[in-house]
Amino acid sequence: MKLSEMNQDSYYLLCYTRLPVDETTYAPKLAYSMHLAWSENKADFQPLGHNSGVLFAKATDNSDGTLTAKSLKKPYLFYLKDGTFGVLAIRTEADGSEDESSKGSVLFFTSKDLLHYKEEGLIDLKGATFVTDIACHYDMSQMKYIIRFRDDEGAYYQNKTSDLNPLTECSAPKKTEPFTLEEVTADIEGIVPRNVISISKETARRLAGKLLVPENDRIEVPAECQASCAEDLKKVKATAYYTDGTTASKNIDWDTSSIDWNGAGVYPITGRVHQDHFENPIAIHRADPCIGRWNGKYYFIATNDADNNHSLYIREADNIPDLVHAEEIKILDTNMYEHLGGLLWAPEFHIVRGELYIFHAGTPGEFHKEQSHVMKLKKGGNPVKAEDWEMPVRVLKKDGSYLYEDGITLDMTCFELGEDVFVVWAQRQFTPVDQGSWLYIAKVSPEEPWKLITDPVLLSKPDYGWANNHVFVDEGPFTLMINKKIFLTFASALIDETYTVGLLSADLGADLMNPMSWIKENYPILTSRSVPGEYGPGHNSYVTDEDGIVWNAYHARFGIGEPRSSGIRRVHFDIDGYPVLDLTEDKDLKKELAAVQTKVYVPEREHAGKEIYEAAVTV
Repeated sequence: MKLSEMNQDSYYLLCYTRLPVDETTYAPKLAYSMHLAWSENKADFQPLGHNSGVLFAKATDNSDGTLTAKSLKKPYLFYLKDGTFGVLAIRTEADGSEDESSKGSVLFFTSKDLLHYKEEGLIDLKGATFVTDIACHYDMSQMKYIIRFRDDEGAYYQNKTSDLNPLTECSAPKKTEPFTLEEVTADIEGIVPRNVISISKETARRLAGKLLVPENDRIEVPAECQASCAEDLKKVKATAYYTDGTTASKNIDWDTSSIDWNGAGVYPITGRVHQDHFENPIAIHRADPCIGRWNGKYYFIATNDADNNHSLYIREADNIPDLVHAEEIKILDTNMYEHLGGLLWAPEFHIVRGELYIFHAGTPGEFHKEQSHVMKLKKGGNPVKAEDWEMPVRVLKKDGSYLYEDGITLDMTCFELGEDVFVVWAQRQFTPVDQGSWLYIAKVSPEEPWKLITDPVLLSKPDYGWANNHVFVDEGPFTLMINKKIFLTFASALIDETYTVGLLSADLGADLMNPMSWIKENYPILTSRSVPGEYGPGHNSYVTDEDGIVWNAYHARFGIGEPRSSGIRRVHFDIDGYPVLDLTEDKDLKKELAAVQTKVYVPEREHAGKEIYEAAVTV
């Protein structure tokens, strides 16, 4: 449905969890989260977000710095007294079993838009046993929240309180009659339905605009234009419209065979909206891909799984599509330098103050010594010549010591903002305990970007179920700056079919060294459920081409059990300007809309400098 066709005043929203499937396709840590589905008629519910969870319980912190993963069951969605939303849910262990630390309590979340959630904490219902069901509503007549719950002995209770956050004046639980939730049936895979609320058209539009993949449904081009040569026609763009109301500018491949560029006149012509086609995977056994632009050329580099991560190869081409079949040239392997004798991982191109660098991880041999390194292209050097790269150097702290000694550092990325140069990387402590992989940020010297000039600051821990599924990992950060925002995507979980992409964002004018400046989404933006046939997508990077199109290079398994391989897809931007990573080619451009036409006015030669007309009409 187009968002513009939503004409009802109210819609219905169903919250639910799912039945776990297996550890590969939908593990308990994913299933035991709150999902959402919407409907116009309270019957035909459509899942949002690819039938994936949108609200996850946070892991708890242990005294040794490790995390204990948590899940949730029996979410109940309701309105708070101020018109925003609340969710009560039973916190469980990661596998859905009873959580001793949550005995007699329920987990409370607040949300203004059902897209961003704040975990307020546990509400003590003053019960002596585990809670097994929960419901809540605000009673205007009493000006109190009525909390109803069932314990693990089958008894039903009711609490009253004037406020949930903080919980004040909560009555002692009083035994009451059993409550039941309205029965809901929905044809949604694995659904364990909970309750339904009515939502406004505005709320429904936002949820659909953010949690459904848009589709191209209209193309517009200028009805007429002025051009003196074929080069002028390249300035004539098509505007693609999408079901969520967003747009994208696209090139057109015109048939100019009927135009006499030496003869003034009006020439009707036809064309097709241009779309680069990529048959994914574009590179088999290539993970953590990165595409860079340098001196008018495009370069592709990735982790080489084909030789167990012992070499790095570069591809060079004049455009991104030609990178697919470009020759691979080795620029680094584990025989070149003694301090990099094993495991070359996650290379990235970065330009800092006009100099080209490759940030990558390497180790003398063992995995537990993997560390972030930087190598610089020599002055006037050719990126595809190994001898034109300086020796990789290990990243240092501001006091000159190595970045980290009690574990590994890897996946370092880099970006410039104003006068500052930032790096973000994954760091994992192994001793005295394995804490999992966390993301850190710091500033570095613009002249020597392997040297930190600030202390590291923690940005993110793998505290949600999708990030600690099978292993506690946040890694693979990469930034995209657009629309006055900086977006930092990162990869989480094990590098199997459950690998996924999360999102942090901040305003460009914010203090990026302050963790409070960053907003972390509660749910991932790219998973195995996002694009059919792509499993474990993650560790992505971005490049903007000469037409201003942003591309996402990522790796996935293009079939269960298949090797990590690289893919590429255009990045769309949603109703809030946030990146959409799962807009496939068929949804990006409908083939039946690609044929377009216009009239070209070729002026007399002395008027050849006129501007192209701006009028636009639907074709």
